[in-house]
Amino acid sequence: MIGCFGAAVTVGVRRGGLLLSLLVLPLYVPTLIFGAEAARRGAEGLDNLGALLMLGGITTGALGLLPFAAGAVLRINLR
Repeated sequence: MIGCFGAAVTVGVRRGGLLLSLLVLPLYVPTLIFGAEAARRGAEGLDNLGALLMLGGITTGALGLLPFAAGAVLRINLR
């Protein structure tokens, strides 16, 4: 979902690959942080419910908002 949004932002830009990586990387960082925390807590035998709930919230937010954001960006770029 995040990659789809980044691709929609850079669809009309020549040489948008670098711009795509600069725009999308900050959106992946929270997912990486909470995923690593959940894995660390699971490996240590601790309760990882908090990190998994945060990952679920990020996923739910992305599934709910990013298709509409990508559609809006594509409409703007195609004008």
